[in-house]
Amino acid sequence: MWSDIFIYDTTWQLASQILIRVVIMFCMIILFLRLAGNRGIRQLSIFELTILLSLGSIAGDPMFSEDLPLIQAVIIMSTVIFLYRLFTWLMVKYEPFETLLEGQPIYIVEDGVMTTHKSRKGQMSHDEFFAEMRELGVEHLGQVREGVLETNGTFSVLLFPRDKVRFGLPIWPRGYKAVTKIDNDCRYACMFCGHVQNIITPKARCPRCEDPCRQWSQALNNAIIR
Repeated sequence: MWSDIFIYDTTWQLASQILIRVVIMFCMIILFLRLAGNRGIRQLSIFELTILLSLGSIAGDPMFSEDLPLIQAVIIMSTVIFLYRLFTWLMVKYEPFETLLEGQPIYIVEDGVMTTHKSRKGQMSHDEFFAEMRELGVEHLGQVREGVLETNGTFSVLLFPRDKVRFGLPIWPRGYKAVTKIDNDCRYACMFCGHVQNIITPKARCPRCEDPCRQWSQALNNAIIR
């Protein structure tokens, strides 16, 4: 039983073939990543991720399959490397081609409020870009002049100067909570789009996004700490 699970019909000859195949395909992967450059290793775009997924599929089967000769895998991988180089050159030379393959950056935050229709287009939830901004030390949206979802999935922000910070929606968990009572001396931010105004009831409808949930959080206006 145990021999069937761990050994089955594996012979020393087959084991040595697998060893040789793994070494060759491993070297081919390293060669490809070297040709791809550092960017292909650190932050992957949709195009680069597609190439690497193809690379893994090409390299995996020849490592253990006797029916697939290595020369076929080498030819396929060389073709993928050529296509990667060709497409990279085309993206550098023709901007519309780059946009077609990798898309364009999407503005998620503009002037301290969320561009709700664009955040849906980017398929990025509130929690996701809140987490990204928290990692940058942002406490509320009023500190953010522009926030962009990049084509590789990262989030970039431009901050207001300290003297131009405005009231904004808190993005830390303890501050991002719906109020149940209204203080007339405070300003409140819509928990869906970040629009800030004075309200008279905690269930007021936001005039900007008309969010049906009607939830408001107490807005903050403190400057970012560096």
